[in-house]
Amino acid sequence: MKSFTPPNRILLGPGPSNVHLRVLEAMSKPTIGHLDPKFIELMDEIKELLKYVFRTKNEVTFAVSGPGSVGMETCLVNLVEPNSKVLVCINGVFGGRMKSIVDRCGAEPIELKVSWGRAIDPNLFEDTLKKNKGINVCSFVHAETSTGAKSDIKTLTEIAHKYNCLVIADTVTSLGGIPVLIDEWNIDVSYSGSQKCLSCPPGLSPVTFNERALEFIKSRKTQVQSWFMDLNLILSYWGGSSKRAYHHTAPINSLYALHESLLLLKEEGIENSWKRHKTNGEKLVEELEKIGLKPFVIEDERLPQLTAVTVPEGIDEAKVRKSLLDDYNIEIGAGLGELAGKVWRIGLMGYSSNEENIKACVGAIKNIFGK
Repeated sequence: MKSFTPPNRILLGPGPSNVHLRVLEAMSKPTIGHLDPKFIELMDEIKELLKYVFRTKNEVTFAVSGPGSVGMETCLVNLVEPNSKVLVCINGVFGGRMKSIVDRCGAEPIELKVSWGRAIDPNLFEDTLKKNKGINVCSFVHAETSTGAKSDIKTLTEIAHKYNCLVIADTVTSLGGIPVLIDEWNIDVSYSGSQKCLSCPPGLSPVTFNERALEFIKSRKTQVQSWFMDLNLILSYWGGSSKRAYHHTAPINSLYALHESLLLLKEEGIENSWKRHKTNGEKLVEELEKIGLKPFVIEDERLPQLTAVTVPEGIDEAKVRKSLLDDYNIEIGAGLGELAGKVWRIGLMGYSSNEENIKACVGAIKNIFGK
C-alpha cells in the first residue's frame, strides 16, 4: 500500500461539487484543539458567515458535525415529540427520509405525496392540514436533490403558520445556489449541507433555529431522543459568548474548510452567486436541448443548480455515465428511487458552476452519442 492519490474529476453530479484550492489549503492548516480560544473565535466567525448565507439574524445558527442527513435528523428530533403529528411532504427521496426519522421518533407522520419531479402543491398542502387536526410540525424539501424540483417554501411556510405549525425546511441543495431567505420567509428551522452549492467537502451541516422553535424545544414534555443531537446540549459548545463547555470533538480542519468556503461566497456576494447559478443552469438546459436531451422538470419548478435530464429511449444510461467518468473524467449522477435508470442528474453547484464545465459536459455527451 501507498498514499492515496485521487483522480482530478470534474464533479457535475448531485454533490459533492468541486472544491476551490483555497478551501483545500485551509483544510491542510495545523490542527488545534476544539476548545482553543483561537478555534472558538473561528466558530463565531462561521456562525456570522452562516447567518449571511441563510439571510437570518438567528443566534442559533451553526454547523452540525455530520453531513446533511445529520442536520435533517438534528432538526427533526428536536422538534418532534412522541405521539405528535407531523406533516411530511414527499416528492422525492429526501422527503421519504424525513418520514423515516419521524417514525423513529415515535410520532405519526401525515404524508403528502406528490409526483416525483413536481413541486409541493400549496393547495394540497393546506387541504392536508385542514383534514388532519393536531399537526404541529410541517417538513418539506426546498430543492429535492433526487429530482431537481424546487418547491415554493415561502408560501408553504405561510400556510403552515396559519395552522400554528412549526416549519422544518430542507435547504441542502438550495443554500447558496438559489434564494433562501430564512427571516423574510419566517422559516422556523432549516438545515443544509457543506458539499453542494457551498463547495466545501462533505461532512458538515449548517442549521438555523429561530426563537419560536427554541421556545418549543425548551418546553418539550420529553427528552430529545438523541444525546448527540440534543440542541440544549450542543449549544453549550456552539452557543453564547461565555465559556464553552465540551460536547464533542469538532471536526476542526473541516470547519477551517467551511469557513474558507463561506468567505469565498461572501466575497462573491450571495446575490451574485444566485445569479451565476441561474445563468449557468439555463445555459446547460439550452445546450442539452441542442443535442436532443430534455429536462425532466417543468421550467417553473426546475432548479438551476441541479438538472434532471430524461434518458432517451434505447440509451444505456449507466454506460454513458461510465464513459463520462472513464474517458472524460466527468462525474454526473444517476436517478434514485423510482427515477433509477430514467434520468441523469447534472449538477452545476458552487465552484463547479461555470461555462467551461457546461462545454466539457455537453461536448463529452455529444461525443458519446456520436453526434
